[in-house]
Amino acid sequence: MKEMNALFSSYGTSVFEVMSRLAMEHDTINLGQGFPDEEGPESLFEVLRSTTREFPNQYPSMLGVPELRQAVARHNQRFYGIEVDWEREVMVSSGATESLAAAILAILNPGDEVIVFEPLYDSYLPMIARAGAIARIVRLEPPSWDIPLDALEAVFNDRTKLLLLNNPMNPTGKVFTPEELSVIADLVNRYDAYVVCDEVYEHLVFDGREHLPLMRLPGMRERCVRIGSAGKTFSMTGWKVGYMTGDAALLSVISKAHQFLVFTTPPNLQRAVAHGLDNEQAWYTGLAPSLQEKRDLMTRELSRIGFDVLPCASTYFMNADFRALGFEGDDVAFCRHLTIEAGVTVVPLSALYAQEGYQHLVRFCFCKRLPVLEGALERLAAHFG
Repeated sequence: MKEMNALFSSYGTSVFEVMSRLAMEHDTINLGQGFPDEEGPESLFEVLRSTTREFPNQYPSMLGVPELRQAVARHNQRFYGIEVDWEREVMVSSGATESLAAAILAILNPGDEVIVFEPLYDSYLPMIARAGAIARIVRLEPPSWDIPLDALEAVFNDRTKLLLLNNPMNPTGKVFTPEELSVIADLVNRYDAYVVCDEVYEHLVFDGREHLPLMRLPGMRERCVRIGSAGKTFSMTGWKVGYMTGDAALLSVISKAHQFLVFTTPPNLQRAVAHGLDNEQAWYTGLAPSLQEKRDLMTRELSRIGFDVLPCASTYFMNADFRALGFEGDDVAFCRHLTIEAGVTVVPLSALYAQEGYQHLVRFCFCKRLPVLEGALERLAAHFG
């Protein structure tokens, strides 16, 4: 039989699926996959039930129901002072990953170059390659994950079409500084490029920091597409409702890619999310302090066990160096060891590198209920003595 698509055929099963299967096989506490184990606000369920009955369950507008697009526009203004035309500058997607795919496919032509920071979310590189574009990778170094400014400037050139910015950043937990964002904006303007801003963790920022969208910087309003996620904002990752904000000229083309990917998103879910953005602000702004307490618990107890825990300023994730524990092997072997011998599953950070990554770092997901985290820490403490 003829071969299937060469790009997608070349990819194996994701590390998250591999580790989750191993976790199920050994009945472990799974701190590998990045989703909470608690549900979001009850009012969203009530609105979901009522809108399912009160409104037609047929195709909504390709761009999304007006209620959610208006709520996204109000959210942009309320938190960041960004004025948005909800009719022309907001689009709803089937999750933030679909937003990313639509934006990448719409903006890029074969041979264009795209700048990405490493380590990175695992959908970026396959979608860039599927668009026929070329990824230019800038590696951020632990523990601070600062941008190497000389290296960043060196990869910009006349073929640079797009920079993909994940801020706050999975899997590093980094929040880019205003100074770093200013450098990015200057380079993007100088080389006439665009930016896709993956900002799904915008409300999960710790220690009094504030999220600053790149779109707010001079010259960026017409060059940026900003992506948000109801899944992350409301701890409803299975709902797969994302939303994009961008200049009308950009969004008009991205919507055409969206049209041929999924066309639209369930209207009852959209209306429930719209209610949440407008009426559950206290809930989703209160999530960060709760996660910060869990981060602090994990940092303190993992350090006592012997891990060297890296700083974490945001997201669901924290990284730790296991070399001081005396384990002889790389991060993949260490994660298998923890799963089988200690009953705790985490993810090797090297899986989130395009090039050969660090072999001594693992990623813990701490957006779990407190008893789950405490149980995992007890097992690790018992295992390492």
